[in-house]
Amino acid sequence: MRDTLEQLVVRHTHRIPAPTGAAGSGEVTARQFDAALMSVGFKLSAAALGHLSAQSGDVVADTAVRTLAAVRELVGDHVEHNVYFVNFPANVPDTVEFWMRCVDEALADDSTRTGTLKQLISGVVDLLTLPSYGRYRHTYAEMLARHDELIPAAGDRLTVLDLGAPLEDEVTALYLALAGSSTPLGEDGLRDLEVLAGHCVTGPQPEVIPVRENRAVVNRARLRAGADLLLDTVTDVLRLACALSDGDVTLQEPTRFRGLSRPVRRALLAGLDAVVAASPAKLADVSAHREAFKRLGERLHPHEYPQWPHAVDVFAVARGERRAPSFEGRVEELLAAGDVTGAVRLLRSAPGKLFRALDRLLRTARTQEERDTVVAAAEEVAGEASGRVLLSVREHLHNRAGAAEGRRVFVGRRGRAWVTDDTRPPLLPPERERLSGALDEEIGRRLPAVDRLLVDPDVLDVALPLSGKATASGLGVLPRGSLSPVDGELLRFFVYWKESGERTDYDLSALLLDADYETVTWLSWTALADVEGEHSGDITEAPDGASEFINLRLGAVRGTFVVPQVDIYSGEGFEEVEESFFGFMLRESEQAGRPFEPRTVRMKSELRGPGRVALPLAFLRGADGRWHAKWLHLYLKGHPAANRVEGNRVSVATLLRGIVEREYLTVGYLAGLLAGRGTTVTEWDGTAAAPDGPVTYVGLQRPEGLHPDSRIVTPENLRDLIPE
Repeated sequence: MRDTLEQLVVRHTHRIPAPTGAAGSGEVTARQFDAALMSVGFKLSAAALGHLSAQSGDVVADTAVRTLAAVRELVGDHVEHNVYFVNFPANVPDTVEFWMRCVDEALADDSTRTGTLKQLISGVVDLLTLPSYGRYRHTYAEMLARHDELIPAAGDRLTVLDLGAPLEDEVTALYLALAGSSTPLGEDGLRDLEVLAGHCVTGPQPEVIPVRENRAVVNRARLRAGADLLLDTVTDVLRLACALSDGDVTLQEPTRFRGLSRPVRRALLAGLDAVVAASPAKLADVSAHREAFKRLGERLHPHEYPQWPHAVDVFAVARGERRAPSFEGRVEELLAAGDVTGAVRLLRSAPGKLFRALDRLLRTARTQEERDTVVAAAEEVAGEASGRVLLSVREHLHNRAGAAEGRRVFVGRRGRAWVTDDTRPPLLPPERERLSGALDEEIGRRLPAVDRLLVDPDVLDVALPLSGKATASGLGVLPRGSLSPVDGELLRFFVYWKESGERTDYDLSALLLDADYETVTWLSWTALADVEGEHSGDITEAPDGASEFINLRLGAVRGTFVVPQVDIYSGEGFEEVEESFFGFMLRESEQAGRPFEPRTVRMKSELRGPGRVALPLAFLRGADGRWHAKWLHLYLKGHPAANRVEGNRVSVATLLRGIVEREYLTVGYLAGLLAGRGTTVTEWDGTAAAPDGPVTYVGLQRPEGLHPDSRIVTPENLRDLIPE
């Protein structure tokens, strides 16, 4: 358990928990540890190196083993990355010539000659039947022997690992940060919170847990420990039941409830009874999840417990035996009757729902008086809505300035994306501008008082993490809509997957588009080489894991956009395989090295989402010729099998246009609000001398040299910028 907790801390915070052991002279071992870290693109801070040097050699060695395991997995170096073409990116053949060579080899093989001849006569050859296609023809060691050592370059990634507090203090702080987060966590974040909640259940707890999914995970740990549950709605109980069945606590997917023990059934029914007894109006929440409550009732047997009559009422509402009009239903009735003023009056009691309905209310209003009523209500209750809601609405208003034309891009909570026509009329400028100003004022008022803010210029275009669902876990991953610079001559994508049981074929491709989002060319297993770069070769099964790469020379790229994608050709989905991840590397042409070099990895993210096509990010060339990454985190439904880059070019281009042309609220927006409230905001890239006193710093990497009392914000804790 200690190893797991320490690796969680390293992964989430890039800090090494300060080891506590016998003092000694561990300087030599500490420097060896630092050298090993540098080989995978990490480095000890001066404070961490100094602390470890004062420990015994055994303590340092144990710390090194755990930390190296964590960072190697973080960067994707915990597995072997082999390639089909042993000399990749050199000597990648022409696609048709390669296929013909595979056919020739099949004809030379007695076991496949007859079948191959029959296919040739029919005019269609299945590449998967050719013995030399899609399977590694050499070992990992043989591949490594063909490549020179990587030549270090100044641009190689170097992520600093700082010294943290003792392990228990770090674990508690991480638990409080995740449990008390004001933005929803992704699936990996919820899993990590589950581990931390079980360990920290008897220790300090957050003052509030605003995100309901987080509360469900914490409640599961509290239930198992016999602690009081944190429940104030009937939906809290439903989410807890989903958590106990290892289901979806977001309630987006149906959960198959397991049989529950009598003590657990009693705890859930008692919780429902207490919630409804304190506020009978909360029965109205049942209708939003009627079917789920019905299925839960079959497991809880509420009629066996007459001491909790209010819990019985919950399931009576779910079955339709008792009427409890929902809040949303009452709003719909008023809007259906054309009573915008009445709907606003009702929504004032639920500020979050009012703000989410603003666009519809303004479009439904028929008179200036009604529109003024909507805006005035929003201004009056803005102080009661969550900061995340205010920021989301502010971003929405910014993107509703234009006329009603084009397409709308929708992205579900798990990254599933789809497109439809935008038929909404525009919001009128007076109301939109008045609301935007009110939101700017309220958001700025909630930002913490900061005397001096240092900002890395590269972080200004990073989108605010309004939801953990808009990103993926990994290294160097930024929220959807973020823009980050890409500096280097060679850009190399990689995908790794390992099937669980069924033969599984993932295909890495890159689609190149011009400024009008029209196709220029692509690289994939059907187009192995072009002037822009090379594909490492198609691998069609992965019982022991498999990797594919695409190497691009950025200076040779024709067009404006490069869109890497991972297509599932056959087999298990992204959530079914044992492991799958995507990433990209940057290097200079003279560096050589292996196909996968951890020091050059700039980003590695898990592939865990719905659909059969993954679009992690895109690369776009600006007017100045510089390249930037645009973060997507999207999944397309695709086809059940045989997905190919050629078949989804139109849908990919449409989605890309929607993300690229949408404007997101960024770190720069918050920096501007702070500057307007008197904060001294300074762009600082770390090359100039650091200030003497404590500052607040926001950047892509944790810098060295700042005052120890400084507050540091990096992508790992970027959610801390979201005001409550």
